[in-house]
Amino acid sequence: MEPVKAKRRYDSSRRRAQAEATRADILEAAQRRFERHGYAATSMEAVATEAGVALKTVYVAFGTKSGLLRALWNHLLRDGRDDTPAARQSRYRAVVEKPDPERQLRVAFHASRIVEERIGGVLEVIRGAAQVDPEVAALWSRIQSELHDNQRVIVESLDRKGALVADIDAATDVLWTITHPNVWQLLVRERGWTPDRWERWSADLACAQLLGSATRPPA
Repeated sequence: MEPVKAKRRYDSSRRRAQAEATRADILEAAQRRFERHGYAATSMEAVATEAGVALKTVYVAFGTKSGLLRALWNHLLRDGRDDTPAARQSRYRAVVEKPDPERQLRVAFHASRIVEERIGGVLEVIRGAAQVDPEVAALWSRIQSELHDNQRVIVESLDRKGALVADIDAATDVLWTITHPNVWQLLVRERGWTPDRWERWSADLACAQLLGSATRPPA
């Protein structure tokens, strides 16, 4: 009588890692296609081909092209930590908890500069696609609201420190405007400012408007 072969153990961790790697490949391919060709000219088939996966795999993972773009945005905004909202990430919390108000704002703009460099291209895709796709329009609206909410958290922390020289609502609108991706687009992409110059200008302006100080730290 032949011995019964033992059943192969199901390795869920390995399958999960493979799925995550495939997802990352698709998102990277989607970013290249969207930024190179735009939203309208990018098809799910083209993304699948560039990622080296079956078209069905892309649809199963993301559902629609707008769903793919939304997933790409979340992935880039959260720096690959898709399950952690930006406002709850340790780096964001570290900015809010800085004891010195001016240092807090300057660190905040340094962090914003890093994020803008990472997401700027995709954000332009989203802004353009919002004109023709209702689901992307909803994503664009959500991005504006979340950006405003995040800036309010910073403003309220400045107010608790007794450093704010403006009304909380007005200060939030000012900080939201200065950090808005449209300003980055105009100055860095259209006018050719370096990211360093944008960071210095933005931080100086925010300190002047919110703290009544435009001093710069020593080099």
